[in-house]
Amino acid sequence: MLMCAVMASLALGVLVAYGICQAMFRVFRVQSIAAAKQRQRAVVARVALD
Repeated sequence: MLMCAVMASLALGVLVAYGICQAMFRVFRVQSIAAAKQRQRAVVARVALD
């Protein structure tokens, strides 16, 4: 019984860590897309001024 509790706890910890990693990757993806759009706008503005 104790072994099952340890394994269940370990599995739960792994799943929680995986969920946190997935959430952070989503946040970073949103940020990188926003930064890319901002760089693209800056390039278009620079080209328009030339």
